[in-house]
Amino acid sequence: MFFTDIIGQSEVKERLLRTANEGFVPHAQLFCGPEGVGKLPLAIAYAQYLNCLDPQENDSCGKCSSCVKYKNLAHPDLHFVFPIIKKDKKEVCDDYISDWRTMVSENPYFSLSQWLAHIGTDNAQGLIYARESEEIIRKLSLKIYEAKYKVLLIWLPEKMHEVCANKLLKLIEEPTDNTLILLVSNNPDYILTTIQSRCQRVNIHGLPEDVMISTLQSEYNVSPQDAASVAHIANGSYLKAMETISLDEEHKFFFNLFVQMMRSSYARNIKDIKKIANDIASVGRERQKNFLVYCQRMIREYFVSNLKHPEMIYLNQDEGNFGVRFAPFINEKNIIDFSDELALAERHIEQNVNAKMVFFDLCLKVTMLLKR
Repeated sequence: MFFTDIIGQSEVKERLLRTANEGFVPHAQLFCGPEGVGKLPLAIAYAQYLNCLDPQENDSCGKCSSCVKYKNLAHPDLHFVFPIIKKDKKEVCDDYISDWRTMVSENPYFSLSQWLAHIGTDNAQGLIYARESEEIIRKLSLKIYEAKYKVLLIWLPEKMHEVCANKLLKLIEEPTDNTLILLVSNNPDYILTTIQSRCQRVNIHGLPEDVMISTLQSEYNVSPQDAASVAHIANGSYLKAMETISLDEEHKFFFNLFVQMMRSSYARNIKDIKKIANDIASVGRERQKNFLVYCQRMIREYFVSNLKHPEMIYLNQDEGNFGVRFAPFINEKNIIDFSDELALAERHIEQNVNAKMVFFDLCLKVTMLLKR
């Protein structure tokens, strides 16, 4: 992975290059920011540059033995940790390493739900299990094989089991020589504060619209007008932009469910409400959580729509068309309660509460809120 492969983020690239060339390399660093802005490829490119045998001024050489191995994500001193699910006797990340290398190589801009779909999960939530702590200790206790730095890259450390997180904290407090731990997080607030405080934080922001527009035009050959529209909807996330352009099936599925839920709740049709609750409960818990996150975003967008400031609205055409008649029902009398109820439902799903009960109860509450 090269820095030149990463869209935008010039300031972060310059900072990483400068610290590497000056020899200031903190042993634990936390790459954090919104989903889909390039945190994972930045961390990999940074690790590749540090271990490059002939580093250039602005990037790795791409020709040395280290770069060739990093290109295949198969360097003996590069170790990955990421959320998985236990199935078919697969219990640790190394059991999924082939799938991981394929996913990252094809496109490093992906979400947790896309990763879990890639490895074929059903009704399971991706986690970094307690067993992984033993693997992390084993890997970091190994002698460096050939690189300058032994690198442990943890994608989404907020998904760590408490036992694993505590073991990681000890390793960060007492690192072995020439060991680099890179954490890549979408939600750093969910990481142990003791781990956060011991990591050098690298904040990575959303992509500017002009960078997004030029990239979309060159990569997808879309018109300037369409590129501008997609860039606005994406709000700095290249992952969101790709989903918008490809008319992501998951996104359309969520939108249709949202429309059905709101219509059946408004009509107070208990039969339809029960059917919607059962339909949502039939998908995996990660998709249920993602759907509730989508609902929270939609409620926010429709509330903002009433303020008549189109530059603050991030809706595609179908969502916007539905909002013409629906938006007035989301107002200052119910917006806070809407947000609270959706967040509560998300928390209940996270805690493995019966999904049919959660969504049936949510639809009944929506029925009351829409009448305000």
